[in-house]
Amino acid sequence: MRALVYYVAVTLDGFIAAPDGRADFFPWAADMMEHCNERFPETVPTAFRKPAGLENAPNRRFGTVLMGRGTYEAGLATGAASPYAHLRQYVVSSRLGEAASGEVTVVGEDPVAFVRRLKRESDRDIWLCGGGRLAGTLLGEIDELVVKRYPIVLGAGIPMVEGPFGPRPFTPREARSFGNGATLTTSVAG
Repeated sequence: MRALVYYVAVTLDGFIAAPDGRADFFPWAADMMEHCNERFPETVPTAFRKPAGLENAPNRRFGTVLMGRGTYEAGLATGAASPYAHLRQYVVSSRLGEAASGEVTVVGEDPVAFVRRLKRESDRDIWLCGGGRLAGTLLGEIDELVVKRYPIVLGAGIPMVEGPFGPRPFTPREARSFGNGATLTTSVAG
């Protein structure tokens, strides 16, 4: 069975983006970029794969990307109608209507039922790209967290997980620190 993996960048105070959806404040570090690009090359948007030296890199972990409407629209505003053309792309939204690209499928149905169907398919894992509201809806279906935690505080923004109170334990499996003070922690459900 495929796993749903929430691979996300987050601030010390738990935000994945500014209140307006902007995420350009995370401090860059060459050692972190190199590690993440080697381990998860498919998480680099299609437009940036060639400059990153990943143009012909195979997908290592994920075959599918799942995004909320806000995450998708942030890329769409920059002209990226098909941000991850090297993956099967789904946007969960009841308000988006048809996507701007035939390569992106808009999912208007219950995201939990949809993810359960995706998990039964034979393919690589499913990357939950964001956002926080979708992560809150799918929290019970998330099998693994891969969290890039940056040493920055926003004070307000879009939370990593937005939803009702409901503790869900995850067990850390791996942690690594980088030159910019960020950490990458992998935890599994249970």
